[in-house]
Amino acid sequence: MSALNAIWVFEKFFRNLSSNNAFFSFGDKGTSDVVLRLRNSEGRPEWFYSHSSVLVSKSRFFADRLSNPGSGSCIEIHCSDSTYDHHVNLLRLLYLPTDSLLDSLDSVQSALAVLRLAIAFRCEDVTNCCIQYLEAVPWEDKEEEQIVKEVSELGPVAMPILARIQPVDLSATKNVFISAVRFATSIGGSCPPFGDELKTSAQEQVEFMLGGDEDTPLVTADDEVKSVVKSGLSQVCSLFENELSSFLLVPDITAETAETRILQCLSDVEWMCNILPKMDLMKDFVCSWGGMSRKILEIVEDKKLDNAMWVLKVKLIEVTGKVLEAVGYGNVILPAPCRVQLLKTWLPYIRKIKPLLDAKADEDTDFPYKMDEDLCQSIEGAIVSLVLALPSNDQADILTDWMKTEQLKYPDLSEAFEVWCYRTKSAKRRLMEGLDRVGNTTISL
Repeated sequence: MSALNAIWVFEKFFRNLSSNNAFFSFGDKGTSDVVLRLRNSEGRPEWFYSHSSVLVSKSRFFADRLSNPGSGSCIEIHCSDSTYDHHVNLLRLLYLPTDSLLDSLDSVQSALAVLRLAIAFRCEDVTNCCIQYLEAVPWEDKEEEQIVKEVSELGPVAMPILARIQPVDLSATKNVFISAVRFATSIGGSCPPFGDELKTSAQEQVEFMLGGDEDTPLVTADDEVKSVVKSGLSQVCSLFENELSSFLLVPDITAETAETRILQCLSDVEWMCNILPKMDLMKDFVCSWGGMSRKILEIVEDKKLDNAMWVLKVKLIEVTGKVLEAVGYGNVILPAPCRVQLLKTWLPYIRKIKPLLDAKADEDTDFPYKMDEDLCQSIEGAIVSLVLALPSNDQADILTDWMKTEQLKYPDLSEAFEVWCYRTKSAKRRLMEGLDRVGNTTISL
């Protein structure tokens, strides 16, 4: 008989025996025909009585070893101290029926360790079972990191485990982003009783999705996405304006519920102000804010609010500061009349509210609502930059108004005044030089 025929007969013999595998038990010395030799955690060899029919039918590694006529009845397996228990666990799993394997796995760590060995020993049933288990069960954060690392080393066979963290296609990403924006801006109405909590969560996720991911520019450049975001901006601005307009009609303006609603609406507006620059839509916010600024100031400067809603007043200045920065430093391009209107609307209010907040803080050291130094400097710098970019006559009007007020210290426009004076003299000198050149040309003719 040829060697090839001998191998075929040998494998056929063990396949016939595989139908009786259910009658064999792992470690049963009485029926064992193969001994597996492992070194235990203490470095001593340990013997496991096994059955060739089980090993051949469940593992291609053992099938190849036992198909060799000179293999003998003892197989030595080398393992480290850290993998010893997992080797024993794998050998036990080989004796279980296929439909019982899933129930035998009880943790991500053990399943991952067994999977590594099952792939090495080419145990198809155990491998598939471990993959199915790991793909389905929840992972802790540390486990996820380990799984990603292990799967990348195990190769394509284990890749189905990572289905939950695979990148999605651009269309799916766009749909999720649009849904999150709708929820974050209450398009379609809120969802009580957990509307505010879910809306806040959606806002956080939108911010996260606008992070430095390579797909972000593709999503945010989409016309549908921009349309939904602009609708969201219109929605939050409208809600804030409506809440603020109805506030003066409330019998008790100190009522906590009314104040909370307004501040929540303003928080949504501020959130839009923070995310729109990441989508190149800050101009839309600036225009919306400019469009409702007069109405906002008419309400917050009402006498009923002279000594109330300080937190609202500070928040309004914070949002306005971001608008002034965007326009003043050229990130948002507006026509000169719009820039003038923005300054003339908010500059008097900022000049008025700053000393009031400082006075309240002097009276009460625990007064929490104030313009901190960073906010003051950023607003002042933006205003100076904005003034210096205006036509000369508009600069003159704003500087004249500034010097007529009692509040010259903030915002301090002395730098803008100095530059205006220098430019004015330079402009006059250039004009005179031009006239002289014209006159000399006429005489020479």
